[in-house]
Amino acid sequence: MSEATGHDLSHLSPGAGRLGAAFARPKVLAAICVIALASLGWLALGLMSAGIGIFDALCRPLATGAWSATHFAIVAAMWGAMTFAMMLPSAAPMIMTYAEIADTAARKGERIVSPFVLAAGYLLVWLGFAAASALAQFVFTRTTLLDDSMVSASGLFSGAIFIAAGAYQFSALKHACLTQCQRPFPFFFSQWATTPRGVFNLGLKQGLYCVGCCWAMMLVMFAVGVMNVIWMAGLGMVMTVEKICTGKRFTYAVGVGLTVIGVAAVASALAAHWPVHAV
Repeated sequence: MSEATGHDLSHLSPGAGRLGAAFARPKVLAAICVIALASLGWLALGLMSAGIGIFDALCRPLATGAWSATHFAIVAAMWGAMTFAMMLPSAAPMIMTYAEIADTAARKGERIVSPFVLAAGYLLVWLGFAAASALAQFVFTRTTLLDDSMVSASGLFSGAIFIAAGAYQFSALKHACLTQCQRPFPFFFSQWATTPRGVFNLGLKQGLYCVGCCWAMMLVMFAVGVMNVIWMAGLGMVMTVEKICTGKRFTYAVGVGLTVIGVAAVASALAAHWPVHAV
């Protein structure tokens, strides 16, 4: 918890005092929170891709059925880094909205809580999703739907994921959750809290809305390759734009695009196994 007012900075030099006052403001802390944690996520993914240190295990084929607790922990950490890298930028409008309200409250001398507490609750939900994704990856590897290098081994499997993700873009649950993500101000206005526990719970709720909005699109990574950095960046941008936009047009367009890719993948897989009869 932080008090944005009531800090005596008179003992500092004028320059240091201005800097300290800036860093005491919720909006500045929120920007630092998003940039720093998202950067850590991309840095971790870069280390994993390069096979540095402990993450070298990810660059060696994981033998089917040979997973251990260590393998699971590393893969869960990889998914955790992905959520930091992909989801925090998309959560920036929500975190900045909280900071805007907190900044106004701080100027009035009211008690506020650091945006880091809100982000902690939000990220805890996504870390739970990361653990569930690691478990799903274990299952998909055991059933040979993913090969040893974490790439889809079946065009039908890839196509099914794309089609399911595309269909979810049109669902009522998707739009109920997306509305909460696109319009965080009414949520914070009606449920405002001034204790660390209360703000942490706000982050948990916003994390649940975000997972409800984006889980299907995140699973597309199983179809394109779990460590496909290009798709990570692309999907992260799509989810960020989706939360900035209003209305359903962009969401529907993404749904159509995902469905078309899925149908093409299924058709290609079927054509590859279609019997060819000599003329």
